[in-house]
Amino acid sequence: MTSGPVAVTGMGCICAAGNNLDDCLASMFRGTRAPAPATGFTSNHPIRYPVFEVQDFIEPPELLRTSALGLHAAREALADAGLDRDFLSTLRVGVCVGTTVGCAISNETLCREYRAGQLPGMAPLERIQRSNPAAVIAREFGFDGPCQTIVNACSSGTDAVGLAASWIRSGACDVALAGGADELGRITYIGFIALMISDEAPCKPFDVNRKGLNLGEAGAMLVLESERVRVMRKKKARSFVLGYGSACDAYHLTAPRPDGGGLKAAIAEALACNNTDPAAIAFVNAHGTGTPENDKVETRVLAEVLPGVPFLSTKGYTGHTLGAAGAIEAIFTAACLELGKIPANAGFTTPDPELGGTPVTEITTFSGSIALSESLAFGGNNSVIILGKGGDQ
Repeated sequence: MTSGPVAVTGMGCICAAGNNLDDCLASMFRGTRAPAPATGFTSNHPIRYPVFEVQDFIEPPELLRTSALGLHAAREALADAGLDRDFLSTLRVGVCVGTTVGCAISNETLCREYRAGQLPGMAPLERIQRSNPAAVIAREFGFDGPCQTIVNACSSGTDAVGLAASWIRSGACDVALAGGADELGRITYIGFIALMISDEAPCKPFDVNRKGLNLGEAGAMLVLESERVRVMRKKKARSFVLGYGSACDAYHLTAPRPDGGGLKAAIAEALACNNTDPAAIAFVNAHGTGTPENDKVETRVLAEVLPGVPFLSTKGYTGHTLGAAGAIEAIFTAACLELGKIPANAGFTTPDPELGGTPVTEITTFSGSIALSESLAFGGNNSVIILGKGGDQ
């Protein structure tokens, strides 16, 4: 893979922890989290599993909620980068967004009516067709660069950032918006319950009593910028994408490979992009879903590949936001590099002797300038991004 750092000049996100990045960070460092039964849909399941819903956000009627969350995050990221529409119109701008299904399958009314032999109106289908997450952002701002929506399960957001960074390195575009978006929906909610990997209580990543994940929803976008444009604007980077790696376990549809072979390969590829020394990694933002097998495999790999490096999962504050997870966690990783500290791993109280280590249990400071964020996904997908502290480079 072509190497070379790629500047991150703007970041924006929305999730249950807050409707912008600053609010999310403040919430996490306070240790605040509030998973609760869903309000956006109903279910006849006897257990009301908690979820992490975005509050005080109403999507426009012409868009799916997934795309509206992504657009909200894109606006914040562009404002953070100091890029306005007039200047952007002079550049070739790409958009790369990761999602799972974008919740297009959640339009049950239309599907039920069709299966019953009725002729439902086409308005819901037209709404779905207008709501490709990447196309929505490109259309809103008039971008004419590469435009890609990535659907690669829960690694989609990380993959989107990695792919967009390659666009910048290759000269395919001057600026790229990269990230992820996913909404909560009844079908997704019931599906994860059926897989028996949802926790009836707030999730407990890496804890001996962990029972599974809590679903969440989010939009998260990063502005990646070429050095030519960044230097011309005299804009300091908030972070740098230093490396990206992706590898598949080829083991099981939903379970990770027990020896973590795919994750090890993804980490090695990411480190090799800029010859990053593993000893330089200050902390790891782990996938950390709270499911028994994910946490076991992940901690054992970290103990082998990055022994002694502090790690945490931020999913205790956001829930598992599926296609948005890798993107929002990349943003949190970059922001923590700026702050020089990471929050406590929410939900963790009791170590599991079968794991290769334990996450941080309190706000932890560090002195390094490089961190790693990783995503483990259904289908055996493993994706890793390495981020460096911002400034001039």
